[in-house]
This record gives sequence, C-alpha cells and structure tokens, in this order.
Amino acid sequence: MKSMVEALAIASLAFALGVNAQVQTTTTTTTGKATKEVQVEHGEVVTVAGNDLVVKMEDGTIRDFPDISESARIDVNGKQLGIHDLKPGMKLQRTTITTTTPKIITTVQTVTGKVWHVSPPNSVILTLENGQNQSFKIPKDQKFNVNGKMVDAFGLKKGMNVTATKIVEVPETVVAQQKSVTGTMPTPPTPPPADAAILIVEEETVTEPPSAPATAPTTAPETPAAPAETRPTNSNYLLLAGLVAFLALIAWLVIRSRSKART
Repeated sequence: MKSMVEALAIASLAFALGVNAQVQTTTTTTTGKATKEVQVEHGEVVTVAGNDLVVKMEDGTIRDFPDISESARIDVNGKQLGIHDLKPGMKLQRTTITTTTPKIITTVQTVTGKVWHVSPPNSVILTLENGQNQSFKIPKDQKFNVNGKMVDAFGLKKGMNVTATKIVEVPETVVAQQKSVTGTMPTPPTPPPADAAILIVEEETVTEPPSAPATAPTTAPETPAAPAETRPTNSNYLLLAGLVAFLALIAWLVIRSRSKART
C-alpha cells in the first residue's frame, strides 16, 4: 500500500480538526473473479417435532435442525411443502452454492489549499477555498504536490498552493450462499397383481413346555426271580396225618387219667 502511494506521489494527510467541508471524497470498488463451491448433502427424515427437524444423513450421522422457519419451503415432486408437511422416511437433498467474491474498496480524500503556516515536520495550516484556515497534522514521509512537483514538509513555504490526497484501500471478501432443498416421498410397497392368487396363512403360536434335559438311559434293576412254589407231596400228607393222630392219642390219655383220678 505504501509503495503504491509513493509511486503515485500521494501520501496520507491526517486532519487535526473535525471540519472536512473542503475535503473531496470518492469511493470506488474493484471486483475480482468470483469462485463457487457446490455442496450436496443427502438425508432421510427421522422425526418432525414442531419446527425441529431430525435427519439421518447419508453417512449415518443424526443431525438436528432446530427452529426451521415457517416460510422455508421444500420442493417435493413439484410441490412446495413446509416444515409441518414433512413425514418420516422422506428423502431430502440440500444443495448449497457458496459464492466468494474478492473486492477492493478504494477511498480517495483530497484537500487543496494555500500554505498559511507550516511547522515541519509536524503540522501545516492551510487556507481552504472557503477562506477558512484549517490545521493538519503531517504524517511521516508526507509529500505534497506543489505545481506538479512533490515536496516534503520542509519544502513548503507560506503562500504555496498545495494538494494533499489520502488514499485508503480496504480488501473485502463477500461471501454469499444459496441453499435449496428438494425431497421425494417414501416409495410405497408394490401391491400384488390383481389376478394373482392370494394365500392367507393363519399363524398359531403353540407354547411347548421346556424339554427335559437329555439324560443317559438308565437300566431298570433286575427283579430277583420268585422262588419256585413248593407243592406238598403225598409223603408230606401222610406225615401230617400221623402227627395229628399222635397228638389226639396223647390228649385222650390225659383226659382219661384225669377222669380216673376224680373217681
């Protein structure tokens, strides 16, 4: 900036007083080449609560868009829908076009007057075109245009007509964004053909008791064989009959002996 001013033989002039009626100001804007960046995002509507929108993005992340404006519109199949018209499952696409434009704003302030008094290198008093005297501080390395010749503060003399110019260049970047959102309705399921047979299967839920854990087969204990039934033989019958007869004989003898004793 400084080199540009020196190349044009123009320097900055700071005003000591607030009066600037004799200062001429012009402003120009130089625009550079604009650049554009396009960003496309895809997502699916998860929920809509009031003016808050929750969207599942293409990469799986969940994003919350709070306080959607009532005037915001989404182009869905050619229809302009508002925030309250959105439904879960709708596919959304947001396109953001960012335009960046570099600009340079140049402000030129020019003052012309006659030197009334100079105190180099600090200040100079000029008699302006309206006849008023005004004091100006002289910046470092200030140069003045005197009849086409550039001089510093030490080259000023009383009565000289001088012109001083102040140039300020401010770079500025203007960023503008244009956003548009489009959407599509969820794809409905495909209905079966009209002439196709429809099989209705009724499902019945049967609760089965938990199966017993599998165990190794057990071998039933062997039942001991019952002893063979003993059947009486003829010899046994004879022996029993003889025993009964012997007992009857003894009983008879006992009874007889007691009868004799009594008599």
